[in-house]
Amino acid sequence: MLDVLDLDASAARTTEDIFTGASYPMPTGRVFGGQVLAQAIAAADRTTGDDRVPHSMHGYFLRPGDATQGVTLSVDRIHDGRSFSTRRTQAYQNGVPIFSMIASFEREDPGLEHQSTPPEGVASPEEALRRSSGRMLHPLSQRLLDDSAIEVVHAEGPIYERVEGPHVASQNVWMRTRRPIGDDPVVHRTVLAYMSDLTIQEPVLRAHGIAWAHPGLKVASLDHAMWWHRSARVDEWLLYAQESPSALGGRGLASGRIFTREGELVATVAQEIMIRVPETA
Repeated sequence: MLDVLDLDASAARTTEDIFTGASYPMPTGRVFGGQVLAQAIAAADRTTGDDRVPHSMHGYFLRPGDATQGVTLSVDRIHDGRSFSTRRTQAYQNGVPIFSMIASFEREDPGLEHQSTPPEGVASPEEALRRSSGRMLHPLSQRLLDDSAIEVVHAEGPIYERVEGPHVASQNVWMRTRRPIGDDPVVHRTVLAYMSDLTIQEPVLRAHGIAWAHPGLKVASLDHAMWWHRSARVDEWLLYAQESPSALGGRGLASGRIFTREGELVATVAQEIMIRVPETA
């Protein structure tokens, strides 16, 4: 995963900031959206000063990407102010854009501070792992989990094969990288963007009792927004508290808050998806 986020700037020209990156292998053959999100942030960050960190991004998924091909990223330096820098990143494959993002970077200064609190009564990652041990999954689901650089544990149980328990529009997921990734805070913020696209679609599905294995199910991310609030290590357990406030007309909206195990709010995420269920189409 870190190799995928280590972009090559050799394609850059005097007047353009152009980077290239590899794609993470996926059994589905499609580029994982979180990969392009993170690469777009990484490319934009390479054009800002060392005193700037990403604090917000808004992006649109334009076309499905091919996981067998690399990605070219072009960055526009829209604005550099005393406190904030704004960048636009376009990700391309075969000369056409697959993702478009605008992001803001800030110089961190002291100021007002408050935060929401994490949900209560959520099973610990150790307890959730114990409950899920021995669970048999479809080979494709198992491969997706085994090949992932991110360890993901559903507090209320996964929805890969079936939806157990109440059909509610919310869930809690623990996540972390499988190995330590060093101490660079920029890397941790970039990897958090990668992780933010994991499972965020699922509150929409869980609300209707629809598992990923549902025959003919089609889900595609349409857009993604993220706000970084505080720095945190992504190689330690983070709680991703997710909910879906609405689904209508083949679209579903989900939001999520990411907390440290100690209860610090790290980031807020929102994503809208296209969802097609054969019997409701």
